[in-house]
Amino acid sequence: QVQLVESGGGLVQPGGSLRLSCAASGRDFRFYVMAWYRQAPGKQRELVASITRTYSTNYADSVKGRFTISRNNAKNTVYLQMNSLKPEDTAVYYCNADLQNGPQYVYWGQGTQVAVSS
Repeated sequence: QVQLVESGGGLVQPGGSLRLSCAASGRDFRFYVMAWYRQAPGKQRELVASITRTYSTNYADSVKGRFTISRNNAKNTVYLQMNSLKPEDTAVYYCNADLQNGPQYVYWGQGTQVAVSS
């Protein structure tokens, strides 16, 4: 069982930066593929970025060059550094952990709100 707790969301002006954190409890964090998803009002949840156990990363086209995902296995934490934020980045951001061994090993955090507005 893994519990995920996100933090770092808030209100920021366009062009600003935020860093989201996701702290994981439980065992074997280093074996999980970690990801950030987001869901804007009236839209489907979408993948923002992911990082594998070997530190390979993947990004949505809309955030490439602006967002960076990283992980610290010693701290059981995954981060999302978000720069050059745009109003269209406004959404609830969710942390996801996937052991890639069946749906029973997929976990979600409660979400953290990011609002980009002047």
